[in-house]
Amino acid sequence: MEGNDSVYGIERKSAILELLNKNSRVDVQELSQHFDLSESTIRRDLKELEEAQLLKRTHGGAVWFKSVTFEPTYIEKEVQFQKEKRAIAKEAAKLIENGESILLDSGTTTYYLAQELRNFSSLQVVTNSILCANELKDISGIEVLLCGGSLRSETLALVGPLAESSFNQICVDKSFIATNGVDVENGLTTPNLIEASTKKKMIDCAEKVILITDHTKIGQVSFAKFADIHEINYLITDSAAQKTVLNRIEESGISVRVV
Repeated sequence: MEGNDSVYGIERKSAILELLNKNSRVDVQELSQHFDLSESTIRRDLKELEEAQLLKRTHGGAVWFKSVTFEPTYIEKEVQFQKEKRAIAKEAAKLIENGESILLDSGTTTYYLAQELRNFSSLQVVTNSILCANELKDISGIEVLLCGGSLRSETLALVGPLAESSFNQICVDKSFIATNGVDVENGLTTPNLIEASTKKKMIDCAEKVILITDHTKIGQVSFAKFADIHEINYLITDSAAQKTVLNRIEESGISVRVV
């Protein structure tokens, strides 16, 4: 079936983006052979991905496109690299102990971490993610504190002055932070200034900061900076991350875990 609105169509587009991330360029003819589909179906996929600003079509294919202000929606991010994100979440859960207070940023990987918290019997969880809060709301032994703020539809995160006021009043053992870019010189970055300001407060209120992100963010720089690299204690990512960048991050004194 060649319909683009099927679950398979969504998975295929995710696979195209993964190939593009690895190779920086994809070819219509090669994709047609790879997926055993007509070239017209592949061109339709590329057209829809371009309309979502996830790539730029060229003659016979497409190239990677990402501006510093580009921000995919939560749904677009959720379908990408699920296996890697779940593995990162499992590794992050190993840093948590019963009785601790933790903070969960909004993001697809932090949402998978929220699912891992079902294995704990005593935790206090602060979050700005409505999805994380909903995931944890019925778990015995886990107290959920949801901050106030303005809801961003792109990330489903509560941000802004009300959220920052909440984080100013607390101190947690560990913050688990998501990012759109991590770079040695440029630090941690995200496309939105308001979200960047909120993330900074989430870092400031924690004894330990754990950055959890898949390989596509390593070595990338987005629009708004919210922390220097030395402000985090741990980085957890997957094995496809650029080794040279990870080595430089580790040389900066950050504990790097690769899954």
